[in-house]
Amino acid sequence: MEELSAHGPPGAGLGILGSMVVVEQMRSRRKNPLVTGLLVVPVVPLALLAALRLLGFDGGWYTLVALALTPFAAAAGVLAGGLALALRRWWIGGVALVLALALAVLVLPRTSAGEQRAVQGKTLRVLASNLLYGRADPKAVVDLVREQRIDVLNLVEMTPAEVDRLTAAGLFDLLPYRVLHPAPGAFGSGIAARFPLKEVDLTGDSAAKQPGAEVDLGDGAVAEIVAVHPISPDVDTPQWEHEIKDLSQAAGEHGLRILAGDFNATLDHAAYRTVLARGYRDAAEERGEGLDPTWPSSLPVVTIDHVAVDNRAAVLDYRVFDVAGSDHRAVFAEVRLP
Repeated sequence: MEELSAHGPPGAGLGILGSMVVVEQMRSRRKNPLVTGLLVVPVVPLALLAALRLLGFDGGWYTLVALALTPFAAAAGVLAGGLALALRRWWIGGVALVLALALAVLVLPRTSAGEQRAVQGKTLRVLASNLLYGRADPKAVVDLVREQRIDVLNLVEMTPAEVDRLTAAGLFDLLPYRVLHPAPGAFGSGIAARFPLKEVDLTGDSAAKQPGAEVDLGDGAVAEIVAVHPISPDVDTPQWEHEIKDLSQAAGEHGLRILAGDFNATLDHAAYRTVLARGYRDAAEERGEGLDPTWPSSLPVVTIDHVAVDNRAAVLDYRVFDVAGSDHRAVFAEVRLP
């Protein structure tokens, strides 16, 4: 008894601080390595995703899918980091939160509207819709054009049969001018407008039709429009990247241009950001709606449909709309020209 009282329990001679150290060491020894391993598991892919996103490397199909989920990865990183810290895995939690913060810095600006140029030119109301191999309800498309007073409509995955149905539904009574290249499956596209159109080649070669046109708004005002639909990256990733980058002619080297359609890319894909870097702005991001998903319409997850606007113009409005029969939501932007 005397010997025990002389020496005391471990750490007794070190005072309060020593006791705390000993307690922490005992807790550390009790940490379950299985739990630690399970907490590391989500941090590894999070780190790889953050590296791809920060380096601007799209990679192949699987990394493209992962990059498309960047906003969700940022949220998952916060949860994983918080859980790790709650379980006293300090390094794991700290790394997870740092990675989540890095992704959040890239994602969160999409939720706040940006300041627009003070331009006083004509306005153009643009709508782009993927028709799902020509299966979209033509009446739904026509009703949307009428209700939103659309000036220019870009349609992709437009088949010859769908053109007939749209004609019967009265689309071309509302938008009489047209540049149409219907084709089977996903390969047809077209532009219909309230104003005269002049077809011009504004893109490189692509698997699907990506027609371009000059829109004559009157009084000398002309805008260029492209119906965007590069090949899906799950079919041919290198070709998808090539076709998107063909759109990235620098603004200022041509007339004022608007790119609208199904890009098969999100704001987290380097190929699409390359387009924006050449002098365009994403209309959704400009209006603080950059996280509003467009596909699939039944349970929207990712934003792959866009209106990219020449940065000499101003984005006054942006919205998305469901279209019966299509797996994509239509994207709308009101643009004011300089």
